[in-house]
Amino acid sequence: MTAKRIILPGDGVDMVADAYGDPTAPPVCFFHGGGQSRRSWAGSARRVASAGYYGLSFDLRGHGDSGWAADGDYLLEAYGRDVEAIVASLARPTALVGASRGGQSALVGGSRRPDQVRLIMLADVAPQIVDTGVDNIRDFFRASDGGFASLEDAADALHHHLGQPRLPNVSGLAKSMRKQGDRLFWHWDPRSTLPEFLHPASEGDALLAAAQRVTAPVVLVKAELSDILSDESVATFQRLTPQLQVEIAHGVGHMFTGDHNDAFAERLLYHLGEHMPL
Repeated sequence: MTAKRIILPGDGVDMVADAYGDPTAPPVCFFHGGGQSRRSWAGSARRVASAGYYGLSFDLRGHGDSGWAADGDYLLEAYGRDVEAIVASLARPTALVGASRGGQSALVGGSRRPDQVRLIMLADVAPQIVDTGVDNIRDFFRASDGGFASLEDAADALHHHLGQPRLPNVSGLAKSMRKQGDRLFWHWDPRSTLPEFLHPASEGDALLAAAQRVTAPVVLVKAELSDILSDESVATFQRLTPQLQVEIAHGVGHMFTGDHNDAFAERLLYHLGEHMPL
């Protein structure tokens, strides 16, 4: 199934997505995590489109082909406003799926559109996360600041800092990088990875408020080996969001969606059938 590149309005930025399937079908919007792009959800977007939905995998603001924030705003609230704007522009019942930063954005933005959002499915993210678990992500961003001499070096950084399996063929990474001089840089706004945007106190406040506000069904798929979520953070989420359902992805760590799209898609289709049937 071939993707069609589309643009929807965010909060002052253009949001680029790969779209799969019938554009008149119920939309399922996917949002990637830190250090990823819209291609991370390609498998799941194709899978839901094959089942009859309209799969939309977005680049977050400042990432991939989506717009960079002119004012440099990469706080979670800004990402949430982008999701809210996307849902509003679709103007019909919608499901939201997100991993890590994309999941936080889906929860914040989706909680503000109770009239349209039928399901929010999150990959290993909750209102409260273990701050030391963010250190690997912080280290990955810092290791990426100076760019890379080769795609091989970039693949090493993904493997070392994010725990992703070492890619045997690195050629696909070229789509996620831009060249500046003789160095390769990830295709994101460098301002989006500044320390003040990586788990500040305001982020927790926004997530706690969203968890209390959301009325749509919420499904959390927790990575069994997660260093981001603890049993306590999941229990807090369940107290704040009584309709929350929790499932476990066995044998994987936090950034599991890039390599487990197919398994995740099967779970997603089950919940779509329950909450947003065709």
